[in-house]
Amino acid sequence: MTSILLDQGLAPRAAKLLRAEGWEALHVGDAGLDRADDSDILEFARQRGMACVTLDHDFHTHLALALSTSPSVIMLRIEGLTAEGQVALIKAVWAACGEAIAKGAAVSTDGVAVRFRRLPLR
Repeated sequence: MTSILLDQGLAPRAAKLLRAEGWEALHVGDAGLDRADDSDILEFARQRGMACVTLDHDFHTHLALALSTSPSVIMLRIEGLTAEGQVALIKAVWAACGEAIAKGAAVSTDGVAVRFRRLPLR
């Protein structure tokens, strides 16, 4: 299983729930990155082999502009989910394309469909 870094818009409790299920999950607030720029969050994740989970559209843009091959970024296109709802969606994304995430991918989901493109984005 890939370790993941949850961005600021996601519930810190979601990371705790995932850890309780055996995932390696960290929230940016727990890493002291709650006020960090997106590029700093991506670099933190890259250095640690983590995938980023975010609500922020800019993360995919950062990957594309830098032609990055990592980290994988999963954009959840649904706001207002509970921590439990976020966990369920993250698990569904991994079930749909976990292998691509492990190799480097830009992923987005609206809760109905999961779309992904391998990195680097061109």
